[in-house]
Amino acid sequence: MTQHEFMLDPPARAQLPDVLDTGAYILRGHAVGHAADMIAGIRAIARAMPFRRMATPGGGRMSVAMTACGAGGWWSDARGYRYVARDPETGRPWPAMPEAWRDFATEAARQAGYEGFVPDVCLINGYRPGARMGLHQDRDERLDAPVVSVSFGLPAIFQWGGQRRSDPLRRVPLRHGDVVVWGGPSRLVFHGVAILRAGDHAVTGPCRYNLTFRRVG
Repeated sequence: MTQHEFMLDPPARAQLPDVLDTGAYILRGHAVGHAADMIAGIRAIARAMPFRRMATPGGGRMSVAMTACGAGGWWSDARGYRYVARDPETGRPWPAMPEAWRDFATEAARQAGYEGFVPDVCLINGYRPGARMGLHQDRDERLDAPVVSVSFGLPAIFQWGGQRRSDPLRRVPLRHGDVVVWGGPSRLVFHGVAILRAGDHAVTGPCRYNLTFRRVG
C-alpha cells in the first residue's frame, strides 16, 4: 500500500456515534460531505486573518498555527491565554462565522445528545508534520456547553485523559471528516494531539485542519 493510498478516506455513511467517554462521542466521517465547502471557508478566513504560531507565556512559540472566526479569537502571549474580540496585532475583528458552519456544529452536537448548542466562536488550528497540541482543559469557555471538534486532512492521534493531567491517556485515531463532541461529565477532561506524522492527504496535502466550535459568551 502506498502512502497516498493510505491517506484516502472511506466514504461517509450514517451510523451511531462511537462512545469515547461519558458525555463524549465521535461521529465518524460525519464531516466528509462538507469538507470541500468548509476547507474553502478555512482558506477564505485565513486570507482575511492569517494563521500564526502564537507566543506562549513561557516565552516559547506554539507548534500549531491558529486563526479564528466568530465573536472572538483565542490569544496567547506573555500575558497569558484569553479570548479577545479583536486581533491584538491588527485591531481588526475576527471574520464572521459562516452560518453553514454554525448549523453544522449545532446538528453535530444534537446528534451527540446536546440539544440547543449554538457556538459563537470557532478556533481553527493548522497542523504541519511535527506539530502537536499539549494536554490541556478548555476552561475559558462556558462549561455548560459542549465542544465540537472537526478534523480534516492528515490522520492524527487524539489524546484523551481524565480530570487530572496525570490520568492515563487513551490514543484515539482521528481521520478526515471525523467529529468529536464532548461536554457534561467529560467537559473538563484533559486532551491533546500527538505529534503529527508526515503525509500527503488527497484533499489537504501535507497538513491537518482542526475546527473547534465553542460557546464563549
